[in-house]
Amino acid sequence: MKTFLLSFLLALLSFGFTNAQLLSEKENFTRQDTLRGSVTPERAWWDLTYYHLDIKVDPDKKFISGKNTIQYKVLKHHSVIQIDLQPPLKLTKAIQNGEALAIEHDGNAHFITLNKPQDVGTVNALDVYYEGNPREAVRAPWDGGISWDKDDNGNHFVASSCQGLGASVWWPCKDHMSDEVDSMLISVNVPKDLTNVSNGRLRSVEQYGDTKTYRWIVKNPINNYGVNINIGDYVNFSEVYDGMAGPLDMDYYVLRDNLEKAKEHFKDAPKMMKAFEHWFGQYPFYADSFKLVEVPYLGMEHQSSVTYGNQYKKGYLGNDLSGTGWGLKFDFIIIHEAGHEWFANNITNKDIADMWIHESFTAYSENLFLDYYYGKQASAEYVIGTRRAIRNDRPIIGHYDVNHEGSGDMYYKGANMLHTLRQLIEDDEKWRKILIGLNTTFYHQTVTTRQIEDYISEQTGYDLTEFFNQYLRTTKIPTLEYQIDGKNLKYRWTNIIEKFDMPVQIKVNDKEQWLYPKAKWHTLAIENPIESFEVDPDFYVESKKL
Repeated sequence: MKTFLLSFLLALLSFGFTNAQLLSEKENFTRQDTLRGSVTPERAWWDLTYYHLDIKVDPDKKFISGKNTIQYKVLKHHSVIQIDLQPPLKLTKAIQNGEALAIEHDGNAHFITLNKPQDVGTVNALDVYYEGNPREAVRAPWDGGISWDKDDNGNHFVASSCQGLGASVWWPCKDHMSDEVDSMLISVNVPKDLTNVSNGRLRSVEQYGDTKTYRWIVKNPINNYGVNINIGDYVNFSEVYDGMAGPLDMDYYVLRDNLEKAKEHFKDAPKMMKAFEHWFGQYPFYADSFKLVEVPYLGMEHQSSVTYGNQYKKGYLGNDLSGTGWGLKFDFIIIHEAGHEWFANNITNKDIADMWIHESFTAYSENLFLDYYYGKQASAEYVIGTRRAIRNDRPIIGHYDVNHEGSGDMYYKGANMLHTLRQLIEDDEKWRKILIGLNTTFYHQTVTTRQIEDYISEQTGYDLTEFFNQYLRTTKIPTLEYQIDGKNLKYRWTNIIEKFDMPVQIKVNDKEQWLYPKAKWHTLAIENPIESFEVDPDFYVESKKL
């Protein structure tokens, strides 16, 4: 990326103005928003089982052509199927059982009338062909598409990124988060002097004249936006990590000139794996391996093919987002984007209105990495430091069924909400088991916010309904108002929703204790005159002395 663009992106994230916020400003929704964001009748009747994406990428012309074979199981009778593909790409034809099918084009959605009877329980396949110059990424990964770049040696350097925007910006698919394909083959034909790296494991490389086709097999379920292509003058090095589920292949694909520094810098990757297997349980995609792939933008969480563009610097492009110094102890992109393997790729939201499930837990994973290597205090200082990025501009949860993300506060407000929850639980081992339990209970599943909330409430033994309502569905930050009168402490919650009654730890005269505030005033009698009072900073609340 160009220097000015990097500076711009850093400024955006430093102020909490992230991908989610760039895409969540829109409040007036259209038919296209509904077609993109809801489970339409033309989506509901079939379940994805397999994709074979078979394409040719021509970097000189910035052109993609090919087909996607879509295999699906029939859940109920229907004769029209919705396939998504965004202009300027064109869906040119659809074929089933050798027959060309009628297509009705409606913006990004394409409705194909099937001639063959769709009998419940059968597994059928459909070939859709497409071509064109896909949308070019403007501010990847925030405003994505395809990044057509060149490396310092003049070689083509190409990559996809499409979170929020949708996978249909570069390939035809069922572009809704609720249905993950069970497995996938990705075949990408590129000029022979370039390499394509995609998800899963490399099955074969075949040369055809002056081109090569790279075939990557994905054995685990994968969300649409997690599928990627990365094309460049790559070199590869690898290691085998002794993980919780046995040997794990960890591969690294970097530009040729960056090989030596990558070998040193990517030591954060096995450190990440060790810390996150401790906190979240085993890496969810052993069958597909783990890869870091260098790209011409900052990076993203593509499943088993995590993309990297942090310029081989610690922190976020050499900066500490927390302002505490702890953020320079690790490479932000390696830790954050790989953390998404558990939250986003293993546990995936059904509707992107619930994208906090991806981003809050993963932003929180940054300080858990620090916790594992530097201790609980370092972890707390880091996550508290990230509060400076919180804007409280809109709720963390967005609008459902219209492909609408909530506030970018899903990152660090969400992380601080989880840090607060850890304090309420008190028992760190119990908290760790809950995080592991989430990844085992919802292993390779798409979920709703309610499922996550209910699971955590059940495991903690607390009804956390109002806790989550307060932090996820409003912009209100609980404020502890208090008065001190000699030995008496008078206190209450303000700026809260009805029934919010979260306890909070305080320190009075240097002695820690719990308070149980509600909306009405309560009084606590202290043994000695109150000379000092503070609220535990580990709780994401505000306080106000009256």
